[in-house]
Amino acid sequence: MNPQRNKFVRFNENQDFPTRPSVTSSVMMTVRRSFEKGSEKIRTFKQPLTFRSQIKKENKNKKKLLRVMNPNDSYLQTWNKFFLLLCVGALAFDPLFFYIPVVNPERFCLNLDKKLQVVACAFRTFIDAFYVVHMLFRFHTGFIAPSSRGFGRGELIDDSKKIAIRYLKSYFIIDVLSILPIPQVVVLAVVPKMSRPASLVTKELLKWVIFCQYVPRIARIYPLSKEVTRTSGLVTETAWAGAALNLFLYMLASHVFGSFWYLISIERKDRCWREACENITGCIHANLYCSPTGEDNRRFLNVTCPLTDPEEITNSTVFNFGIFAEALQSGVVESRDFPKKFFFCFWWGLRNLSALGQNLKTSTFEGEIIFAIVICISGLVLFALLIGNMQKYLQSTTVRVEEMRVKRMDAEQWMSHRMLPDDMKKRIRKYEQYKWQETRGVEEEALLSSLPKDLRKDIKGHLCLDLLKKVPWFKAMDDRLLDALCARLKTVLYTEKSYIVREGEPVEDMLFIMRGNLISTTTDGGKSGFFNSATLSAGGFCGDGLLTWALDPHASHFPISSRTVQAQTEVEGFVLSADDLKSVSTQYRRLHSKQLRHMFRYHSVQWKTWASCFIQAAWKRHCRRKISKALREEEGKLQNTLQNDDSGGNKLNIGAAIYASRFASNALKNLRANAAERNSRFPHMLSLLPQKPADPEFPMDET
Repeated sequence: MNPQRNKFVRFNENQDFPTRPSVTSSVMMTVRRSFEKGSEKIRTFKQPLTFRSQIKKENKNKKKLLRVMNPNDSYLQTWNKFFLLLCVGALAFDPLFFYIPVVNPERFCLNLDKKLQVVACAFRTFIDAFYVVHMLFRFHTGFIAPSSRGFGRGELIDDSKKIAIRYLKSYFIIDVLSILPIPQVVVLAVVPKMSRPASLVTKELLKWVIFCQYVPRIARIYPLSKEVTRTSGLVTETAWAGAALNLFLYMLASHVFGSFWYLISIERKDRCWREACENITGCIHANLYCSPTGEDNRRFLNVTCPLTDPEEITNSTVFNFGIFAEALQSGVVESRDFPKKFFFCFWWGLRNLSALGQNLKTSTFEGEIIFAIVICISGLVLFALLIGNMQKYLQSTTVRVEEMRVKRMDAEQWMSHRMLPDDMKKRIRKYEQYKWQETRGVEEEALLSSLPKDLRKDIKGHLCLDLLKKVPWFKAMDDRLLDALCARLKTVLYTEKSYIVREGEPVEDMLFIMRGNLISTTTDGGKSGFFNSATLSAGGFCGDGLLTWALDPHASHFPISSRTVQAQTEVEGFVLSADDLKSVSTQYRRLHSKQLRHMFRYHSVQWKTWASCFIQAAWKRHCRRKISKALREEEGKLQNTLQNDDSGGNKLNIGAAIYASRFASNALKNLRANAAERNSRFPHMLSLLPQKPADPEFPMDET
């Protein structure tokens, strides 16, 4: 029976059967292979660039793995947010190990829940895998040099060696301590191989192992949340998500305290049994922990450790369970039904955390008193943070409404102070309400002005380019000119019955309608009997006379509007001011192209009105000339007939012919006299033709 075994060393590598290496040698071999692969990847980056497609394909994946990421990249920010929420959620899985010990009520011993062991270890391993991925990301994430932060965003350091050194000096140790699989090793590897009872070892080790790893896991959350806030600005996108996150943290604390309460309850039960076993002859301490042999102390502990309420204890010899009596009386420490245990302990933690531990009746046990003090202080701090954060997040959802309410109060006070009439007050209230419905309190122009120029141009192009292209003469222009016009457009809102411009007033803006209906009317300066109207809808425009003024380099005063434009419904659109249009017209020669003359005449409302009136006047003149010509022809025919009759000797109808001739001449004379009299009495009625619109001048005509 020689316990020692002979050791042999094989030098032949071509052996037929494998040997089992030691754990240390296998780990060293793995590390060596990893360094060899890493050195090969680094050498590939040091090789000169070639244009061989085969080398590019081979090194494509390697370059992707070794690429240094910018900390401000969008996908890295998304990962940091996800990992932050994962770290917060991971704090809820570690306390599951506290529910593994369970009391066997039949054998009066402590046992372990094997099924819960596997589930808790699986969840913990799954979470640790994400920690490992995050650590790999940290080794490939650049950083901003502290010495360069005084100039803009600073210089990005993408040297892999410097990145690794910085990470090793900062949070690497905390991350390693956070992912060490100590609970899994204790539960699945260490405890089964120890000579002491498994339930005793598990109970004693779990609370210290979980507590020691809880500290670095919590400590890692703060710098990670700070980094997310620095790069993204917000951890949660909406106020409701932020409120839900703070509520989850409060409930997480309740879950942690409930799980501690469960484990300490079992410890107090175990201590009561051990104290009772010391005073009973034949009681074996090892039997307090369930063993496969089936031995127990049932006959000794059947009447010991009564579950008496702390208020009813009058004898000092009775074991006082204090705040843990409720867990023992409810039977949750004896149940293997995990949902039952979890929700009961969670409710106990939430109830006492919200009540700041005021209902806790403790015993004289020091650990119990400290536990109650921690619950009281934690409840006070967490409840204050919860109320403060919930109030902050919920108020952020109504801040715009509150600003609108204050503005309305100011407007009402101002209108009352100025004693405005009721109809004007009604119009002001209606406009403010419509503006709130469309913008929700957001100042669009201020928001756009804070953006970069190229982004602002793209946004204006997205909003306004289609409207500009609906203007025929703008459609024929190049994109450079359209971009310049889009950049100068401003949003405007009009309520129902609002006047955009009145006839006879100067035109200062050109309006492009995005939503709503307008009516455009004209009386041509108030001429009696003249009226023209046109309806403008979404995609239409008005104020086109301003374009003629902008094209005239000698024009000084704003053009006078020949039409009245009024909103029939609520209108939303964009306006182009006269100064902006003048500035664009002087900068871009394409706007002075003579090819736009016919397009301008064809689509202008003023030119359409003048053209229709011109056609009507020409048609009326044509009709008058036609009637006059017909009368003259009839008169000539009568005279010819009379002459023929006189020469022929026909004297029967001589009287009727003379009468018809006199009637025709008198009718023609009266028609001419009445027309001359009307023209002399009403010179403004001479023609209903409005004033001809001015043609745009083209001092820089292009062929």
